[in-house]
Amino acid sequence: MQLRYAVTAAAIGLSLAGCQRTAYNDDYSPPPLQAQPVPSVQSSQLPPTAGASQFPAAPTNTPNAGNQQQQQAMAASAQDVTKESMVGSWKVSNGGASCDMFLTLTNLGSGSRGGTRGCAGELTTMGSWEVSGKQVILKNRDGSQIGTLYKTADSRFDGSTASGQPLSLSR
Repeated sequence: MQLRYAVTAAAIGLSLAGCQRTAYNDDYSPPPLQAQPVPSVQSSQLPPTAGASQFPAAPTNTPNAGNQQQQQAMAASAQDVTKESMVGSWKVSNGGASCDMFLTLTNLGSGSRGGTRGCAGELTTMGSWEVSGKQVILKNRDGSQIGTLYKTADSRFDGSTASGQPLSLSR
């Protein structure tokens, strides 16, 4: 028993020996740095810009211009749509790739809960959807619009993502 106390005391003593305070000289300051030679500096005027702008010209033909016309044409010929008819699983075609979309009637913000599986791009952020007139609006988790669809046939919706990629839903 006494051996155990002696071993414990020795262990505590060794532990405390490693915790001793090291004193520093507070009056110590490093020696000053030696001055270094500096090369001479030259100056001159910049050449004139000759009226050229530093910014490139804005594009005149935007890629979404054709997409907007296509959206207007789909909106004009779109069939009536109800939220209840949208509920369930959909096959998605987006820019040549395919994935799955699931739409529910569970409220989420101003729309209903929805999501995707295996999608790429903007559709990966889908969180909700809503019907506005003949238009189905897909939204991300922040509530920003990421896509618009119109019913073009039974069990088929066509439209585009916010970035202009073609988008189709079918069953």
